[in-house]
Amino acid sequence: MNLEERIRRRQRREDGPALVREYETLSPAAHVENPVGRGPTIERVLNHFDPIFEGRTPSNLYLHGPAGSGKSAVVTALWRKIDQLPTETQPVVHTSTRVQRRSSPTFVYLDGRRIDSEFAFYHALLTAVESDSVPSSGVRTSTLRDRLRDRWQTADSSVVVAVDHLDDGDGPSTAVLDHFESLPEYVCWLGVGRATPEATAVGDRVGDAIRLDAYHLQQLVDVLSARASAAMSERALGHQQARAIAEWADGDAHHALAALFVAADRADSRERTRLTDEDVRVATERLSTDAAPLARVLELPDNRQVVLRELVDADATARSSVAAAAEAAAASLPGSLSERSIERFIYEMAETGVLERAEAVAGTGHGRRPSRVEARFHVPVFRRLYDLR
Repeated sequence: MNLEERIRRRQRREDGPALVREYETLSPAAHVENPVGRGPTIERVLNHFDPIFEGRTPSNLYLHGPAGSGKSAVVTALWRKIDQLPTETQPVVHTSTRVQRRSSPTFVYLDGRRIDSEFAFYHALLTAVESDSVPSSGVRTSTLRDRLRDRWQTADSSVVVAVDHLDDGDGPSTAVLDHFESLPEYVCWLGVGRATPEATAVGDRVGDAIRLDAYHLQQLVDVLSARASAAMSERALGHQQARAIAEWADGDAHHALAALFVAADRADSRERTRLTDEDVRVATERLSTDAAPLARVLELPDNRQVVLRELVDADATARSSVAAAAEAAAASLPGSLSERSIERFIYEMAETGVLERAEAVAGTGHGRRPSRVEARFHVPVFRRLYDLR
């Protein structure tokens, strides 16, 4: 978005009602305080961890279900609520088997996509629970591990660590769970992933597993209506339009919310206060139900995101190969990043599923065909959110 468009948008918001009141809230990557239709699942998770509020350490738990079923929404909403509760000290209770922890329990949230080593695991945990800065280099893994164990050993409270996105990449991966073996016995975890417990080999590590199914049609309509009420003008989204989006998304809230975002942005740019059927049709045609989660893109470092922003506006010729894409992006970012760095970023993002290196159409030459660069996420949503920064 250029400067003139930014000014016009603000002038319009001051002159009259705008369809989109808050783009960040409308984003499919945003998590709401009370996830629609997921109350029973939240209750089951709470029931499992109920012993921790009595000073006992519960068993591990695994929450699984298909993409877009609201797993992250459940965990982030629950952890946020627990974090807001007042801290209270409970009396020590001794049993015949163990001494119960007396202080209020500690709840920690980790993004499994960022945990690629034992060092990263301990660093993420320490960063979450300590106010002091945690060094990211020049320190041994064992030093971080001992620092964490010492902290929790003296805290006299049980700890629950939620590890989200266990298998959000190319396939099931539970290596991060192995690191818990080095922590005290009063540290338990909630793993969150798409695959079944058997496929992720967590069956023998958990006391229970909870499956979260894809949203039913009416549930997804309710999700869309609630998000529209929170982020858009009154009655901006009609019931039939919400139903059309829900039918297209086929139970996936992420795709449904992305379509709502694009449709709303289209209507807003045309200075309307309500969506039309045409807005919905155009939105669903512009998006793919095979797209990667937008949160994976928005959590990338700034230097990766700036490269993506250049690539999504590059023409097919500029994206005909990794080298061509890197050259085009570097030309648009003079002095900021080198072609070599950009090329490395492209390969990295292709490995994580953010980009795709699609084989180019065969030519007349010999040798390996170049790979054109394609985005695997909801480009219109990313473009708008990036430009609104």
